[in-house]
Amino acid sequence: MDVGQPDDFSAIEKRAYAAGSSKHYTVDAKQEFAREFVSYAIKLNALYEGSYPLSTALARPLIAKKAVEVAKREEAEAIAHGSTSKGNDQVRFDLAIKALAPNVRILAPARVWGMTREEELSFAKAKGIPVTAEHAKYSIDENLWGRSIEGEDISDPSVVVPEDAFLWTKRLREGKLELLIEFKEGVPISVNGERMELSALIKYLNVLAGSYGFGRVDHVENRVVGFKSREVYEAPAALLLISSHIDLEKTVYTPLELRFKREIDSLWSDLVYRGLWFEPLRTVLERTANELNRWIEGEVKVEVEGPGLKILGRRSQFSGLSEEISSYNKGWYPTDEMARGFIEMWGLHSLHALRVRGM
Repeated sequence: MDVGQPDDFSAIEKRAYAAGSSKHYTVDAKQEFAREFVSYAIKLNALYEGSYPLSTALARPLIAKKAVEVAKREEAEAIAHGSTSKGNDQVRFDLAIKALAPNVRILAPARVWGMTREEELSFAKAKGIPVTAEHAKYSIDENLWGRSIEGEDISDPSVVVPEDAFLWTKRLREGKLELLIEFKEGVPISVNGERMELSALIKYLNVLAGSYGFGRVDHVENRVVGFKSREVYEAPAALLLISSHIDLEKTVYTPLELRFKREIDSLWSDLVYRGLWFEPLRTVLERTANELNRWIEGEVKVEVEGPGLKILGRRSQFSGLSEEISSYNKGWYPTDEMARGFIEMWGLHSLHALRVRGM
């Protein structure tokens, strides 16, 4: 399944036949992933628990959807996946398959056999299935939106993650990088004036911003399956675009819109992370996000330097900021009487409560 990861798909096909497959499919889902999944991660500022851009979680329902399509084409009775009983992905795959093909059996050999990661690697080796050195040391998952890194050597959250774990964010360039990101209806459409398809734009920013050492996430995460774990990600484009989108929203939305939007952002991220892609509420949240993102149009200028990101400026025709109103040197000024009346009414609830409680 091609969801934008830099894999050698001919080598994957060979591995599939080495593992005993009688027929192999390579499905190119990059554009669908960008258009129908990643675009909403941007519109809804998808950062699970404020940190994780949902790269792996976001691709799982699409992978399941394509697997179901192939299963129906081949009239298969079952769909298998390689998730263990301790991972989040078993939840995401199982629920997506149940939603799309409720009569298809789900096989999870690693879960049934109770295999650890080491046992999985030993099994692959015994069966002559090649595993790269990188994947032997770390559990890696990559797609267009990010790269996740897990492993026994970095499971302790106090241990510094070694540089050999990283690929996308190795610092190859010094200095500062300035970028101008243009948005239309909440989706980025150009970088420094050059218009691109969303998938190409994300790939471009991953390479460019990542080469300055930007885009790492290292946090302790509350998993679906009932425990915390240390998680490490590389997601230069995701972090850059979401930060820019948030900034533009603050420029455009009213205070009530902004606070409401933060609530639905968090709720959508939770649904995706927890494997509830087919929860009906998700589509309600997306329709609401589409309506609110109608006004998210304009440009955000950012600066990348090493792991840091700075917003340098923003501009939108729908900006709620008015110099005529906000300037301290010109334009509208409330009178003393107006200010006193506003302050009296604004604080009345709080002041009255203090008095009646004798505080």
